[in-house]
Amino acid sequence: MTWLSDGDLAAVVAAHRAQTVGQIVGVAAMGGDLAAFFARCHGALAVAGENRSTSRAEPAPPVTDQIPAAAAAARGTDDPGLIALVDAFAALADRLTWRRREGLAGAADFADGHANADLIGPAGLADHDQVRLGVSLVAPGVTYPNHNHPPEEGYLVLSGGAWRQGDGPWMDRGPGQTVHNVPHIVHAMRAGPEAPLLALWMLWLGA
Repeated sequence: MTWLSDGDLAAVVAAHRAQTVGQIVGVAAMGGDLAAFFARCHGALAVAGENRSTSRAEPAPPVTDQIPAAAAAARGTDDPGLIALVDAFAALADRLTWRRREGLAGAADFADGHANADLIGPAGLADHDQVRLGVSLVAPGVTYPNHNHPPEEGYLVLSGGAWRQGDGPWMDRGPGQTVHNVPHIVHAMRAGPEAPLLALWMLWLGA
């Protein structure tokens, strides 16, 4: 991804691509095969977007203190490619602008128990008109409640948790596994009782 001027971000994108494009067939997916989705997103990122400032725009929520624990849980895998992705993410995590999701009717612990950040997106280290790359962090025991959005979405799980789509059952997803959310589907996620949930997501914004 030669247009990305931030070396840490370029490393995350390259490691994410290595874990998804051409590899996802062998990874347990929830909601369908993600190979075409991730290939489309990474193909679009070959076209230059806009580089942004590498300075955090605002103070991080307290839940970001959970990032080292999430990264440690993710490194418990025996997949060297996933470990490389986690290490690349950890190198830039403290430069991201972490924000709470507003407008969701969650439990009392939700507001202080989660945060999201763009890596590539409106508040990210770069921006792109077709793809948004971000990360969600959920503290142990916290549920990120039902929500939906128009863009198609694919998660790559770094530190495991559980996901639910519509009225379906909760499904556990561990490090290296994936979740596919088609446009507008209602979905939720939750962390287990002991370790935070950490997952990278891509949204398709293109036509």
